[in-house]
Amino acid sequence: MTFMRHLIRFIVAAIVLLTVSWLIPAFTIVGFWNAFLAAIVIAAIGWGIELMMGDRISLYSRGIVGFLVSAVVIYFAQFFIVNFQTTFMGALLAAAVIGIVDLFVPIKPRFGSAEGARER
Repeated sequence: MTFMRHLIRFIVAAIVLLTVSWLIPAFTIVGFWNAFLAAIVIAAIGWGIELMMGDRISLYSRGIVGFLVSAVVIYFAQFFIVNFQTTFMGALLAAAVIGIVDLFVPIKPRFGSAEGARER
């Protein structure tokens, strides 16, 4: 069940990345599989940053630090994914759009939710 939950999250993240690519000219990703791989790379880089810096710099925090870290992670992910290009401004705009989408369709469970409580 956990594998399916993670798979669905990465699929949703890939669709969000493709949508952001369609909306923002300075953010380009070609193809679903590249977007899917980008979602995995972004999650892995974010996980590494959270391990090093702790929860206070979480990608999912609602502060300016979390927003800027998200933009940096998105920017650096382009160096690991084929057919994925962005400028830093494009990464900032993508982080903003992804943050707005995450308000309505959370990609990562919120710890206050019943689902988040079951996973702990």
